[in-house]
Amino acid sequence: MKQARQNWVDLRHDPISGIETIRAHFTGHAYDPHWHDSYLIGVTEQGVQQFHSRRKQHQSRPGTVFMLEPEELHDGDAINAQGFTYRMLYLSQQQVEQQLSPLIEQGTQQRELSFAATLRDDQQLAYAVWHAFEALWHNHPEIIKDAALDRLFVQLSQHPLWHHRNEIINKDAVLAQQAREWLIAHHAENPGLQTMAQALNIDRFRLSRLFQAHWGLPPHAWLVQWRLCQARQQLAKGQPPVDVAAALGFADQSHLGRWFKRACHLTPSRYQLACTNLPDLA
Repeated sequence: MKQARQNWVDLRHDPISGIETIRAHFTGHAYDPHWHDSYLIGVTEQGVQQFHSRRKQHQSRPGTVFMLEPEELHDGDAINAQGFTYRMLYLSQQQVEQQLSPLIEQGTQQRELSFAATLRDDQQLAYAVWHAFEALWHNHPEIIKDAALDRLFVQLSQHPLWHHRNEIINKDAVLAQQAREWLIAHHAENPGLQTMAQALNIDRFRLSRLFQAHWGLPPHAWLVQWRLCQARQQLAKGQPPVDVAAALGFADQSHLGRWFKRACHLTPSRYQLACTNLPDLA
């Protein structure tokens, strides 16, 4: 699934676990700021992978493990003409919580888990990520894939990589959450900021500021990211791209395609083909 002479993205979808594996290479600018609804765990193979997350700039070098949480805003760039290559696993929130919760320290009812660090230079962890990727990528027998994933989760549990997220709840945080929920509930209507502000009984300029402060993107940009995450899920289940576009509030299939390719470097049809082996009608 190579997209250009210098930049390429190859994706495979494990039919049993649902885990996606991606191997990609980029020179120059790779990704605009965006987020996923999965935990991302990967290893940089070659070059220097530069990105921003948690309001910091990071540089992942060969052998470095990089880790991102669901809805963690990040971008991507190469720092020189050689570019960078990486391999990465997309793990659902449910998979991570089910596998890691029994392995890590108890003591709180809050089961939402957060990476304590974005980068980790740990050879054993890197090997575990690499081997899990290989087992899934090459569709090894299930017993081998299970063993590789077990090794990965054990490695994750044995290191101080996790902490329980304890967010301070204040009025702005509550309002930001309410705005997020309102956007999701009205996503197909292409709501305006003024309409949302009136529904939440707040000045729209204050709403825009606090939303971006809390979620990292202005409301319209956040909604696009949410729609794209939903589109990935629906396409992976075999829903026709034209129906996905209509259900999620995109103007038409072409509108979905432009945003999807910009975010994923794959067309919706090619992404769906990788996930389902349905005929590519694009």
